[in-house]
Amino acid sequence: HNTTHNTQHNTTHTIMSGLWQSYNRLLSTQPLLTKALTSFTGFTLGDALAQNFVDSGSGSGYDWRRTLKMGSFGLLVHGTTGHYFYSFLDAKLPGTATSTVAKKVVIDQTMWNPVFGLMFFGYLSAFEGKSFGEYKQTLQDDLPTAVVGSWAVWVPAHTVNFRFVPSSQRLLYINTVQVGYNVFLSFLGNKGGEGKDKKEEL
Repeated sequence: HNTTHNTQHNTTHTIMSGLWQSYNRLLSTQPLLTKALTSFTGFTLGDALAQNFVDSGSGSGYDWRRTLKMGSFGLLVHGTTGHYFYSFLDAKLPGTATSTVAKKVVIDQTMWNPVFGLMFFGYLSAFEGKSFGEYKQTLQDDLPTAVVGSWAVWVPAHTVNFRFVPSSQRLLYINTVQVGYNVFLSFLGNKGGEGKDKKEEL
């Protein structure tokens, strides 16, 4: 039994190692596409988990359109803008000194965070066919809460990110945290119909 277990363990390790090497190879050759697909996976998985384990008691069935909305946001907006923003930030503020990490976290949370919120709610509004007036109302109602609420998770998460995570793998790390954060926000925000769309942040 031990021999069989060890063989299975080694096979699994070999497969995972191969996938990791392939992922890093794609990051080198196709960074924008790879990060976009990483964000697509993260947002799709986060919404699927939220619907299956958080919203499962609603009785309305699985909302595929909602998952498409979140996944396409990850693919088209989160992954692409994140690629350029974090590449720019790393180029302007290289290194992992404490002061550098602190500056990056402050810039990310006071400048990029609100901009990302504008894009997030804008994309959801466009996807749902809402008017510009409705979009502005959503910003007034939800953007301050989304920005301030994200600080509790993303200030410590990005402190780890900028201190220990290689630049090329930032979006993978962010999306790993994002999966849990999306489920968490869905748990907090799904008190009404539109609360489910408050799954924000970077």
